[in-house]
Amino acid sequence: MKLEQGNLATPLSGPGQGAESPGGGVPTSELQKFVEAVPMAMVLFGADQRALLANAAATTLFGADVAGRAGSAILRHPNFLDGLESCLANAATGHCRITMIADGAERHLAVHFSCLQTAGGPGALVGFEDLTAQEQTIAMRREFVANVSHELRTPLTALVGFIETLRGAARDDARARERFLEIMEREAGRMIRLVNDLLSLSRVEASERSRPSERVDLRVLLRGVLAAQNDQAAAAGVTLALQAPEYPVNLPADSDQLVQVFHNLVENAVKYAATGKSVLVRLSRIDREPALRGPAARIEVIDKGAGIDPLHLPRLTERFYRVDPHRSREKGGTGLGLAIVKHIVNRHRGRLRIESEPGKGSRFIVILPIERNGPGGAG
Repeated sequence: MKLEQGNLATPLSGPGQGAESPGGGVPTSELQKFVEAVPMAMVLFGADQRALLANAAATTLFGADVAGRAGSAILRHPNFLDGLESCLANAATGHCRITMIADGAERHLAVHFSCLQTAGGPGALVGFEDLTAQEQTIAMRREFVANVSHELRTPLTALVGFIETLRGAARDDARARERFLEIMEREAGRMIRLVNDLLSLSRVEASERSRPSERVDLRVLLRGVLAAQNDQAAAAGVTLALQAPEYPVNLPADSDQLVQVFHNLVENAVKYAATGKSVLVRLSRIDREPALRGPAARIEVIDKGAGIDPLHLPRLTERFYRVDPHRSREKGGTGLGLAIVKHIVNRHRGRLRIESEPGKGSRFIVILPIERNGPGGAG
């Protein structure tokens, strides 16, 4: 069915009225089928600015019983109401952008107005294009660029300041020069870690939709991670321990990425565990994990540190989110470690859970699907 502006020969009626016009034109039911075939929300308004019909997408957006309601009752926004009035009064097509609140969250819409001549007078076919996801992506990109700029600007400013000092007042001061060079080395290392984490995050996000197929024994992998962390833990006065089954726990995985996951989690635990305390890594097998609908491996990284206020837990995996920014930077953190962990766990179709309580330490739990054969997925 082809609709042309100003050339609709069908008297339109609301739902529940005659299915076909007295003049034998296009039935209202056919027009309803037309708008239902359009994926975006669409509402047809009559000359009195009341909705004559709407498709399913529109009822999802504005609620049930859209037909018969006044435009101001459907969406009370001045840009929408001005556009609707202009379309009906002047037969003018147009568009506008509006922001509305739906279910407690902002929703961004592009609204398109097209004039249709009906038997009852001029009508307006209005389409609502949901741009919320696009706007959120733009906001995330803007925030990401701002965060990266801030993270790089601080060490760069320090480096420039120390270079100027070494060229000037501290040119011949050997002690000051040595101290400043140490700080410059630390700040340069911080930028290198940040760039490496950004590249790592980019690679992980690029591969998130591809499922890994390498066969990995988690026991061997975790032993390697703890061996690599042993010197750092000893320097911090922290003891590392591993509890694991005697049988292999195999799963399809990307071993390099899982090493990165547990390296990040163990390193964080060592950094924030109190001196003289221990960090425990516990590996166990779950016969059936409800969230994964099958057998799974559960890996817990448990520390006895200061713990985290529950207020922060939902945001820990956000990029650049830090509970204590100053302390995190002092310890060399980039604020990207847990974001990388989350994306890698997602790629492996797993789950990441964080439990913590101030004064009682933290528990980071990774749950991964395993092979079904054998006592530990050994096959």
